[in-house]
Amino acid sequence: MGDGPLTGVRVVELAGIGPAPFAAMLAGDFGADVIRVDRPEAVGVDHPLMGPAATDVLSRGRRSVAVDLKSAGGRLALEALLGRADVLLDPFRPGVLERLLGPLDALLARHPRLILVRITGWGQDGPYAQRAGHDLTYLAATGALGALGHPDREPAPPLNLVADFGGGGMLAAVGLLLALLERERSGRGQVIDAAMVDGVNLLLASVHGWRAGGRWADARASNLVDGGAPFYRVYRAGDGRLVAVAALEPSFYAALLSVLGLEPSAWPQHDRDRWPALQEAMAAAFATAPGAEWARRFEAVDACVELVADFAGAAAHPAVGGRDALPAAFGAVQPAPAPRLSRTPGRIVRPPARPGEHTVEVLRECGYGDAVIDAFVASAAIRQA
Repeated sequence: MGDGPLTGVRVVELAGIGPAPFAAMLAGDFGADVIRVDRPEAVGVDHPLMGPAATDVLSRGRRSVAVDLKSAGGRLALEALLGRADVLLDPFRPGVLERLLGPLDALLARHPRLILVRITGWGQDGPYAQRAGHDLTYLAATGALGALGHPDREPAPPLNLVADFGGGGMLAAVGLLLALLERERSGRGQVIDAAMVDGVNLLLASVHGWRAGGRWADARASNLVDGGAPFYRVYRAGDGRLVAVAALEPSFYAALLSVLGLEPSAWPQHDRDRWPALQEAMAAAFATAPGAEWARRFEAVDACVELVADFAGAAAHPAVGGRDALPAAFGAVQPAPAPRLSRTPGRIVRPPARPGEHTVEVLRECGYGDAVIDAFVASAAIRQA
């Protein structure tokens, strides 16, 4: 797939939603040959959550085979894939993979260099291992959700960014890379337990540090970065536009007060007793001018103030559009590969894969002839889109 840093690495992804496709997309962006194993019934049908395959950005950068893993022929096809694979992404609850492929020890004995990335919400063990969950429930259990939002309203879900992608997909991708690096020394694969609840706890490391040092109150909107500080929150301009203020450092705070016309000596930054009054003063100041005027006034000032963009406006923002961070590719605006490597950068190399689009192509690469492939198709073990 080019000259990316993962060129030569083959990843087999068992179809799922959220973190596993995200990790697979990252691998594909940087050169890995990613093959997703879809269920035959997914062929030609829009995904109930992700919608049409053609616009599912998470499905870019890989090929798809449609295989019935409950059939003997389907399991043979998957074994052929694993014989040429470096990584297997498992998005299922603990025990599902074993029911499909047999004991885990036997699987790893057959494929000793295989890196098995097991992505779950609650982990491979513990009392919640078999419990269903989604991003919001993992946030609820870790304390992250309870710290978000206005103190007099229910916490708002932060999309599904924190557990699914930050705490799940990114954690799985890091584990995958660590295991590939270690395999260079040992020659052996290993199993990675990438639990979203663990990932969210990692993302909360600074909060736990603040709590341990007595610098965090558990009441919502009473701390530096949860909307409690009047210099780290969102205000409404005179025309209703939202303005994000993140003036944490003293120099930024001084610049903020200067542009707003507030007297610094009257508003010591860390006098928490005066925070409610300062918030009112800042809200009143922002209400005196439209959002575009505030953008103009803060443009040449380092105060960490930005208008809040919607998704349509984000692509035109200088910080985003100026770096081509949301390019149009294969008919959809989508994020550019990141991080940006100087010699071997990531690339968007394939459109989103349709379920079963590459079944015959991939099985031929695995050494199957047309007669065997035709027999697999006839027995419904595989399906070609």
